[in-house]
Amino acid sequence: MKKPPSGWPQISPVVFYTDPSAAIDWLCQVAGFQVRLKVEGEKGEIVHSALEFGEGLIMVGGTGNEAHREVPVPAKSPRTIGGANTQQLCLFVDDVDAHFRSAKKAGAQIIEEPKTFDYGEDYWSDRSYRLVDPEGHEWWFMQRMRDQKAK
Repeated sequence: MKKPPSGWPQISPVVFYTDPSAAIDWLCQVAGFQVRLKVEGEKGEIVHSALEFGEGLIMVGGTGNEAHREVPVPAKSPRTIGGANTQQLCLFVDDVDAHFRSAKKAGAQIIEEPKTFDYGEDYWSDRSYRLVDPEGHEWWFMQRMRDQKAK
């Protein structure tokens, strides 16, 4: 398999919102993402975006913005389908408790406060918390507390 283009990760999920501009602002302010690229159309709509989180990258797209394609992308926000999630994104941070306090102070809706999950001596231990964004996507922020034992 060939490597991805320089500066791009091997995989980049796309998260869809009814208001992608507001979502980009929220993800940067509350979760700590940074805008790498934001392309706006003639009417101010988001045509394409790329947000960085450390070495990771997501794209934020709008629901219904792909209608120009031969086969439209069936993009939905959890808000538009009764709050259901078909994915949850997990992001590692250096200090999960500090990230939690910052997100909570910024007004994030916290679903689960920080808790340590220990998977046993032969595995690892993570501390994580879960929040939901304004359109219903759920995000996990985690910190590795203990690595898996070498075998």
